[in-house]
Amino acid sequence: MKLYTKTGDKGKTSLIGGTRVSKSDLRIEAYGTVDELNAYIGLVRDQEVNRDRLDILKEIQDRLFTIGALLATDPEKGKMKVPDLHEEDIALLEREIDTMTAQVPPLRAFVLPGGHVSVSFCHVARCVCRRAERLAIGLQQEAPVEELVIKYLNRLSDYLFALCRKMTQELGAEEVTWKPRV
Repeated sequence: MKLYTKTGDKGKTSLIGGTRVSKSDLRIEAYGTVDELNAYIGLVRDQEVNRDRLDILKEIQDRLFTIGALLATDPEKGKMKVPDLHEEDIALLEREIDTMTAQVPPLRAFVLPGGHVSVSFCHVARCVCRRAERLAIGLQQEAPVEELVIKYLNRLSDYLFALCRKMTQELGAEEVTWKPRV
């Protein structure tokens, strides 16, 4: 099987179900951003500070592939079996958030991204996650999008913020808070 098919050379691609759409279609933008997020999660997973979190980060990447498949499916023709998302996937993120939040100082101000390159990678992943969530919500205004997709992306961005704070603590980095000029 060749890596290239040439079927997208004119700016069209196929959804699961066979429907051809423009590569600039909101559905493509949504699942493409989820793919971008997955790549950033891989980068976060590869940071030495996260060696004890490899399993949870791989689980998140697996769920992002599921979300990508759900978003890539034509709701009119998608009768193919695709992986599904469960409330337990969200509950797992919530448990992880609660555990990390209990281990870091209480948050009393907005935190500026940065402090360590590993933490910065995680903040970029968080921002891409928020963009994926916004795109999925925009798509939902035009076509069916499973509610759990949006819920998962929302909770994942919270997880990534909690992870940023935990990584900052573990790396002994400075957590810089925003001090607005008044």
